[in-house]
Amino acid sequence: MSSLIYFFKESLIGFSRNVSTTLGSIVTIFLSLLIIGVFAIGGYIIENIVSSIESQVSITVYVSDNAGDADIQQLQNYIQGLEPVQSVGFTTKEEALEKFRSSMVSNPEIVDQLDGQNPLPASIDVQLSDPQRVEEVAQAIAGNSTFQMICEDPANPADSLKYGQKTVEKLFSLTNYVRYIGIALIALMIFIALVFINNTIRLAILARRKEIAIMRLVGASNGFIRGPFLMEGALHALIGALLAVISLDLLRRFALPLVANALTWLPVTLETETLFFIYGALILAGLFIGLVGSSLAMRRYLKV
Repeated sequence: MSSLIYFFKESLIGFSRNVSTTLGSIVTIFLSLLIIGVFAIGGYIIENIVSSIESQVSITVYVSDNAGDADIQQLQNYIQGLEPVQSVGFTTKEEALEKFRSSMVSNPEIVDQLDGQNPLPASIDVQLSDPQRVEEVAQAIAGNSTFQMICEDPANPADSLKYGQKTVEKLFSLTNYVRYIGIALIALMIFIALVFINNTIRLAILARRKEIAIMRLVGASNGFIRGPFLMEGALHALIGALLAVISLDLLRRFALPLVANALTWLPVTLETETLFFIYGALILAGLFIGLVGSSLAMRRYLKV
């Protein structure tokens, strides 16, 4: 315990000896962790939005009016047996027309133009457990002989499969880019924080090189010499992390409700458990950055 108290006092002395460098280190860690926190929270919200959008990806299989019930059931059983498929439903011609009428309440003249006819086909509606495998499922259905026989357009079966092919490709491409960019930026911020901690501890070592030499002469252990520098790096990171957490919480309290109110059609939500997990992760990440940065500096500049 006495050693820890000594390390803490020496780290505070290090603060006062290199005020500008110390403040620069703390501010850098604060900004880095703040950006990481913003990306973590934003990434979580975006992931929820992406998952919500991806969950709406489905396949509609249009079947001919002359298709028999046995063939339709056989095709449904085949589709249900595909691994990425979560559920399979069937919409009759009458149900399809009723849905169309409901969607056209504000434009009844469009429904009137049907003149009592029902041009809409029956369909098999496919929901997926893994939306990113939609192309795989669509190709499997297209290659099924029963589908080719009872689809709405046997001359061109692919036209009887609808899942927004081009839109789906662009959606998944965009969501993957968003994920990769977020990971890359977080890694960059951690690297920048490590560099600043490394430089700060290096300057502290240089400023106390005579004192370190004396400690070596009197037989101080390596751990005793290294302790204050580790403590100093950890304190820099901890202060920066706490400032980042406080700033993030203020942003969450004031900015997030404004975003949620502006984008009411999107699931802009953040659970309390997730928020505390991010805050805790930031504090632990700050300590990790401080200790690793200090250790790297000591290994390079403190030959003990």
